[in-house]
Amino acid sequence: MEFLRQLDMVRPEALETPIHLAGCGGIGSFAALALGKLGCSNVHLYDDDRVEEHNVPNQLFRLTDVGRPKVEVLAEILEAFTGIRARPHLRRLDGERLQGIVVSGVDSMVTRKTLWAKCVRHRAGIPLYLDGRLGAEVCRLYAIRPSDPDDVRCYEGSLYEDSQTVPLPCTAGAIIYTGFAMASLMADQVKKFATGELGPREIFFDLKTMTLVAS
Repeated sequence: MEFLRQLDMVRPEALETPIHLAGCGGIGSFAALALGKLGCSNVHLYDDDRVEEHNVPNQLFRLTDVGRPKVEVLAEILEAFTGIRARPHLRRLDGERLQGIVVSGVDSMVTRKTLWAKCVRHRAGIPLYLDGRLGAEVCRLYAIRPSDPDDVRCYEGSLYEDSQTVPLPCTAGAIIYTGFAMASLMADQVKKFATGELGPREIFFDLKTMTLVAS
């Protein structure tokens, strides 16, 4: 792809850091597209799930994809839209020693805790960890340096139990534009990392009230 219109903001060669995307659903599918369009060329996709019909309205999948592995479909979509050949892995991340940015799009606190403890925490090879959380019209994004003790303490304070989450009716749990908003926030954090800008550690964005808080 030709990145002429963004060269003064970020150059493609600054985006060669490997990106490991855990979870390819309501967060991960849109994040993958945004990162590919940004110019990230070394993308790994991890998910053991398949596309279901109820995923289609709020994830980057087509009706014809129902029943197929999400990672395989998403890799095809990325290549079609960006020319990037992402590497699909039909499994969850589980203790691998990764090098590069890790992006979490998982859908439970149990899975999030496991990913953090086994793959991310105190790993010098991971300069940036992005953890996105969605609920209806609300986005919350953590941008963490896993080897920074202050970042680690801040993040671990956010790892509550699934039983402490506010339950939402199944008909009010997800909507398309919240996933797009989260993808934009994640791509912006990757761009900031690539250009040496200092980004916020935590971003809260409520699309219903148009409230944005970064700290």
